[in-house]
Amino acid sequence: MANIRYPLIALAQCILLHSISADTPLDWWQTSVIYQIYPRSFKDSNGDGIGDLNGIIQKADYLKDLGVGAIWISPFFKSPMIDNGYDISDFRAIEPTFGTMEDFIRLREAFHSRGIRIIMDFVPNHSSDEHEWFQKSVQNIAPYSDYYVWVDAKYVNGTRTPPSNWLSYFEGSAWTWNENRQKYYLHQYHPKQPDLNYRNPAVMKEMQEVLRFWLDLGVDGFRVDTVFTLVEDDRYLDEPRSYAEGLEPTNVDYLRHDYTRDQPGTYDLVYRYERLDEYQKSSNKSGGTRFVATEDYAPLDEKMRYYGNATHAGAHFPFNFLLITEVDRETNAFLFKEVIDSWYAKMPAGRWANWVIGNHDRPRAATRFGRDMLDSVHMIQFLLPGTVISYMGDEIGMQNPYIRWSETVDPPGINSGKRLFLIYSRDPQRAPFLWDDSVSAGFSTNRTTWLPVHPNYWDFNFEKQKKSAKSHHSVYKRLVRLKSVPTIQRGSLKIYAPSKNILVVERFLEPNSLFLGVVNVGSFYEAFDMTKLLRVPEIKLSVYASSMNSEYSDNEVVDVAAVKLRPKAGVVLTNQKIPS
Repeated sequence: MANIRYPLIALAQCILLHSISADTPLDWWQTSVIYQIYPRSFKDSNGDGIGDLNGIIQKADYLKDLGVGAIWISPFFKSPMIDNGYDISDFRAIEPTFGTMEDFIRLREAFHSRGIRIIMDFVPNHSSDEHEWFQKSVQNIAPYSDYYVWVDAKYVNGTRTPPSNWLSYFEGSAWTWNENRQKYYLHQYHPKQPDLNYRNPAVMKEMQEVLRFWLDLGVDGFRVDTVFTLVEDDRYLDEPRSYAEGLEPTNVDYLRHDYTRDQPGTYDLVYRYERLDEYQKSSNKSGGTRFVATEDYAPLDEKMRYYGNATHAGAHFPFNFLLITEVDRETNAFLFKEVIDSWYAKMPAGRWANWVIGNHDRPRAATRFGRDMLDSVHMIQFLLPGTVISYMGDEIGMQNPYIRWSETVDPPGINSGKRLFLIYSRDPQRAPFLWDDSVSAGFSTNRTTWLPVHPNYWDFNFEKQKKSAKSHHSVYKRLVRLKSVPTIQRGSLKIYAPSKNILVVERFLEPNSLFLGVVNVGSFYEAFDMTKLLRVPEIKLSVYASSMNSEYSDNEVVDVAAVKLRPKAGVVLTNQKIPS
């Protein structure tokens, strides 16, 4: 075994991919739409106001009909639920709020029998302080003494102070004093989420065994949470000011994270532990590639290093948040093009892209872009080369509800105080799914749910859209089918911004297959001639999909010399027979 100074993503290396050549068949994770389920908010099966595994099972046919190829379920491990499941007290057990291990097995069978893969959240940065490992570490019981990051106090004029000025993502110091150990422990998130120590090989081994446990149960892959905080500089130096405007000294972005984020050791992937290769495409281990994606918000140059390099495997892909963090309803077509181009320009050769427009941590896409533009943003997302990751509810255009201070449960929102909770709370995007117009939007039979449902549920819900001739849901379903079209899977990409308001995404596959996504991101009606942009001689193209606010109908023939789009509207045009 090699001497690994920072044995970090080794814990996920067992299921990672090398470069993809042009003639390699595409794998399931490349052709599937991955649908994120936040289990507390998807469907409540027992009337306690909280979503659960059996609720997810009840909606298996919904997801099959939607056309997704994989579900990614946010944490459902045993947990005190201080951070809604990201504080894990047992990595091998199910939180009773969500169900039992038997329920999970039934869930696995329900989705695998429908051809849908299961991806789990893997949370390696920390555990709950109620985890047995931490309890024994507090007591300094071997071998758990160094399972966590324990550091001696500093003394300034005889006063005990934390080892450094490091700040938590949940506000305040990232250090908490423990009387038993007479040391500080590190927690880059909640004080009840102590950071694990990845300089200790025993921790790496423990977490690899956690992966093996779930792989043996038939899990198809993992989304590795917050990889950027897994390793810290062990000199514990104070971080410098960021000088970002308007931030309190307790806010994590008050500092520049030179010693706590994306450290060099994070990318030290010289992996010499057993790789668990037996799980890759092995029929006796349930078969198929085991998928891994990493979550971080690093600058692009740093993020791309998670793909690995010529000698060291990396993630299948790091999550791409550019369509969350860099664009919104204010963005013009020139910036949209620049942001999209930047990913492909930085992505290592032979690797695979992905596009995300929403998740449980950021305001909903329909809130950021406006519901009028949501279909158009989905068109951009689905036409770009790479895997689509969708957040539950985006397919029907759910927006953030207003959640009062008295109803706030998210730690960052609570810790930021009443004045700032609207900025920092993640509760609005985690509100329950709007299934129908019954009590609690059909999410639960209980009138009181763990978070309030959006009050517009009586008029805006899935069942109402299902009955409509055209809806966000029907547009989304049509776009999902595009991911099985060879031109969208393998065709070349060109992006045009002929004006500040018009964005065109072109996919072309020899000899003559063309798909065009044309979006008006502006605020005024646009009419324009696209003939000079086309690679094919046709001046008539068919509408494959159109946004709800488009004046075009699906299957309509359009003269590309005079394309017309209302504000925020979009259309997908093609010269191909419309896929069934």
